[in-house]
Amino acid sequence: MKYAKVAVEAANYSFDALFDYIVPADLEEKAVPGVRVTVPFGAGNKRTVGVIFSLSDESEGKRLKKIDNVEDEEPLLSDEMLSLASFMKDRCFCTYYDCVKAMLPSGLKRRIVNSYAANPDADASAVSKLEGTQKEIYDFLVDRGTFVREDLIFKNLGMRADKAAATTLVKKGCIISQSDSVKNLGDLTTRMIRLLPGWEDIRLTAKQKEVAKVLCDAGAATVSELCYFTGYTPAVANALVKNGAAEFFETPVDFYSALTDGDGERKPITLTDEQQAAFDELKGKALSGERSTYLLYGVTGSGKTSVYMRVMDEVLDTGRSVLLLVPEIGLTPQALSIFCKRYGKDVAVFHSALSMRERSEQWKRVKNGQARVVIGTRSAVFAPFNNLGLIIIDEEQEHTYKSEQTPRYDAADVAKFRAAYNKCLLLLASATPKVESYASALKGNYGLCTLTGRYGSADMPEVKTVDMRTCEKMPSCSEISRELYEAIRAAVDAHRQTILLINRRGYNTFAVCDSCSKVIDCPNCSISLTYHSANNRLMCHYCGYSQPFTKECPECGESNIRYAGFGTQKIQDELANLFPDAKILRMDADTTTAKDSHEKLLGAFERGEYDILMGTQMVAKGLDFPNVTLVGVISIDQQLYNDDFRSLEKAFSLLTQVVGRSGRGDSKGIALVQTLTPENDIIRLASQQDYDRFFRTEIKIRKAMKYPPFCDLCVFGITGEDESAVRGACEGITELLSRRTAEEYKGEKIIVLRPVPARVAKMGGKFRYRIIIKCLSTARFRQMISGILKETATDKRYRQVTVYADINPDTVL
Repeated sequence: MKYAKVAVEAANYSFDALFDYIVPADLEEKAVPGVRVTVPFGAGNKRTVGVIFSLSDESEGKRLKKIDNVEDEEPLLSDEMLSLASFMKDRCFCTYYDCVKAMLPSGLKRRIVNSYAANPDADASAVSKLEGTQKEIYDFLVDRGTFVREDLIFKNLGMRADKAAATTLVKKGCIISQSDSVKNLGDLTTRMIRLLPGWEDIRLTAKQKEVAKVLCDAGAATVSELCYFTGYTPAVANALVKNGAAEFFETPVDFYSALTDGDGERKPITLTDEQQAAFDELKGKALSGERSTYLLYGVTGSGKTSVYMRVMDEVLDTGRSVLLLVPEIGLTPQALSIFCKRYGKDVAVFHSALSMRERSEQWKRVKNGQARVVIGTRSAVFAPFNNLGLIIIDEEQEHTYKSEQTPRYDAADVAKFRAAYNKCLLLLASATPKVESYASALKGNYGLCTLTGRYGSADMPEVKTVDMRTCEKMPSCSEISRELYEAIRAAVDAHRQTILLINRRGYNTFAVCDSCSKVIDCPNCSISLTYHSANNRLMCHYCGYSQPFTKECPECGESNIRYAGFGTQKIQDELANLFPDAKILRMDADTTTAKDSHEKLLGAFERGEYDILMGTQMVAKGLDFPNVTLVGVISIDQQLYNDDFRSLEKAFSLLTQVVGRSGRGDSKGIALVQTLTPENDIIRLASQQDYDRFFRTEIKIRKAMKYPPFCDLCVFGITGEDESAVRGACEGITELLSRRTAEEYKGEKIIVLRPVPARVAKMGGKFRYRIIIKCLSTARFRQMISGILKETATDKRYRQVTVYADINPDTVL
């Protein structure tokens, strides 16, 4: 008899393990490590999905259950990925199956679906006593005469799902149930909504009329677009369709267009002497067949991409595969196009803008060996390569490589594991490396290659700071200095292009009553609402809550609301007034919701269809436009004076990156930074592109304050709707930490900071507190944290709160 160790989806972290199951004789050939199975689990033997991690000929378990079915014809997860799941479970404080789910595209994931049918042998007296919802369900199933999926029962009955009613009917013997494992699989279409002829004659509610008016003007829209412009939930659109006033329809979605551009022709890349030296060293390491980690540090425009593309060529020529991680695939359509043209059909793209079907197809191409180059965001680190030979993390300092959801993994840590497993080179590339990465390179833990000059004839831009306290401002726009106005005017007149950074969305960033000083804030979050002119609504950027524009104070009733602060929408309007002859393109989260919007907008700017590109930090990084000779930073002060220990590092990186967008062609570039504190050292060092001096200053602060790289950070997050319960949980966890380190974990040196509210103390109706621990992330320390998490999960005193732990989060706020 064979036994399988199975990771089960239904397991909670407090009791998660690899559970032993008997492999039935008829499933022995198919039941191999890496395949998904359906198994009975728990006291009620509820069917759930699991993954086989290993097989053995013996088991110490008693009264073992049997595997019901094997769901895959061949393993989805290799031995490497199963080992990686165990590695992640230990470091991310999650279940085995949480790790498995992170590795598979949504379209390949399976879920258990319940179906019901009327029991032909039901007791007549029990049936006669049915009433309400239970009677409706039973009568419906009798009419159908077959099994019907649970969700379709309630949809056809037009009622909210009531699982308890169905479960009760099963217990009474009136209906019978069965469960099936099904795939999640999307398609290559987008769901749209449009009005039907004669909709004007149908009686509509006020909300439905407002939605209809938007559709009348637009012709058709996606449901998400309707929600944005009206502020209503999808239920209003559903009701409009149900009333016969509108209909849903599917429109085809073109696959990511850049993928069709390439023919796989590798044109020669000419390197400078400095680039050649870096390439020679990296090539030697990449082809050595040994595990190694290198940092490729070079100023903006120094040609880091050219260096690592040459290394990619060498690795691919040996028959091995390459993984390239980028912070946001939408921010770098130029780079994507370059790689697709160079490597053609060998390229697969992994990113969130793809549909479930597209992601599944790309995943299969890699697993089947049809694609040997993967370019993608954080989740692409799980690409199912069989012969990985090189991993590159571009812009390695970016925070998007750290997951903020379970499992809370860092793509760099996963990449290090995979590089060690495959005995290959991990290459980190950046103009502004993480302080921890550069410190590791200087210590000799990483190799270091440095590029100090820009490629070709391009020079570093001239950087000027503008003191917004004393400078002359434009009469109609106090956010833009006359010096910046004149620089933009000169660039437009010379048919050159400009990039402007405003790292805040919306029109006005807050609204306040001048009568009672009440700030209009989100009812669910401790944050002020931002006014958006595009939909004339006040919106919360955290939970999505919105309300109509108003001039009346909700507190005192006075019509004395003042809208203040500025965001991208307001600056766009003011630029249009200042430069009526210029074409202005805005890029922020509001203008880039549509599929392929990044590529289309940046493509238009590259073709010269716009004179000014303005937006949030998505315009600051990864862009290379030779005709851009001016970069303007509207304000950087908010980033400089954040209270996170990484705030100076992030501000320096953002400034360095955006300044580096200027003067990348043959013409000299300039950059203007508007600030209220021009004397700030970070602004001065970023203006000089002097990362080395910034690092020397920052590393002294980190050492004095005991922050990474001189320790690790573990953050407990405690959330709940009752603030007193959250505070009580914080006190309980602090006490547990004190007791554990005094007893069984005596000798673990940690510094526990007192519990504090998060920077946004309330979000989505839940209060959020943090406990920060300065530590060394050893196996013993993680074992202690895991024990505390399991104790809080089973202790009734913590049932009103959610507790999680995160090692080295991007921010501790």
